[in-house]
Amino acid sequence: MGNPPVIGVFDSGVGGLSVLREIRDALPEADLLYVADRARAPYGTRALSEVEAISVEVAGWMLRRGADCLVVACNTASAAALETLRQTYRQVPIVGMEPAVKPAAAFSRTGKVAVLATAATFQGRLFESVVDRFASGVRVITRACPEWVQLVESGDVGGAQAQAMVRSVVEPLVDDDVDVIVLACTHFSFLTPLIEEVGRVEVIDPAPAVAAQTARVVPSITGEARLTMAASGEIDVFAGLARSLAGIESPVIPFRP
Repeated sequence: MGNPPVIGVFDSGVGGLSVLREIRDALPEADLLYVADRARAPYGTRALSEVEAISVEVAGWMLRRGADCLVVACNTASAAALETLRQTYRQVPIVGMEPAVKPAAAFSRTGKVAVLATAATFQGRLFESVVDRFASGVRVITRACPEWVQLVESGDVGGAQAQAMVRSVVEPLVDDDVDVIVLACTHFSFLTPLIEEVGRVEVIDPAPAVAAQTARVVPSITGEARLTMAASGEIDVFAGLARSLAGIESPVIPFRP
């Protein structure tokens, strides 16, 4: 028998840990490899072509390290590179992030939903396609919140600054009768409690759906629940954030593409 499959998960930083956490819950025996490319974060302020090239590079590194399946746990990277990754690595199942407009449209009673993401996510063809397919009958309001990414990367997901920054975005949306907020950046998952507290709205986090899709595309999982974490930039800082934000304790090796 061959080795059990290794699921590779990557993001520009800590945001993808929200997806990693869900995958661990869904597939507790799976062997996992996580890459946080913090030295080049945030992806959301880069050109899509640049993010595409970076994503292909990161994916190649993970495959050389033994990954058999890739999860692009970053909406910006999915928007920029998902199609290219699937064409480049045809032999590998690849799961990406898709803004959850479909369930938001079905749930909304006011006919107004908001999608929160980085500016780059809204520029990709993927977002336009999702809205065209699933947003019939509802108004989709988009808000780019790049400062939220930096907030989470700093580890502040509940302090006064975080509360003020979340309130400044969410309150006007609620005043405009938005009743569903779609998180289209994995970093924002860690701000869900604040968003719900400020807005009293339904918040849709795609991480559980991504974990479920990963479970569908990966062959039978009989691993040893091993987790390998890699990061560019300051490794110790990332390890501390993984522990404080996601409750994940693991040594971190250098990621040098």
